[in-house]
Amino acid sequence: MTKPTLYTIGYEGADPDRFLTTLKDAGVEILADVRAVALSRKRGYSKTALRNSLENGGIGYRHFVQLGTPKSGREAARAGNGNLMRRIYCDEVLATEPAHEALEELAALAETRPICLLCFEREPENCHRRILAEMLERRGWTTVDLTVL
Repeated sequence: MTKPTLYTIGYEGADPDRFLTTLKDAGVEILADVRAVALSRKRGYSKTALRNSLENGGIGYRHFVQLGTPKSGREAARAGNGNLMRRIYCDEVLATEPAHEALEELAALAETRPICLLCFEREPENCHRRILAEMLERRGWTTVDLTVL
């Protein structure tokens, strides 16, 4: 059986209305928030506001806090150091049992319907969501990185 497509998206610089339209146009049914801290200085992207907007648009929301990047990893990503961010994320997060359990829960959810991994960075190669997507690709998913235009 073919697995549903796995999407990823970053909200950096994204207008909330265009963000929602991008998800809907792709057929995303659940947004999987993989931020360690689901707060944002950008209006519309903190957990409650985001969840409400998505639900009004017919898209579900799940927060996978255990799959978020620690502060040092976020700082490396902001500095454009993808290699350091990847090393921190793999060593400090993915090596833990809570992250392993959350990844299995994420994979089970992704088996049932199209989901999209959300984080801040616009470019997936500078974000840990790319690492998660690669892990799921090894299990048979096809990944599409969405960009809000």
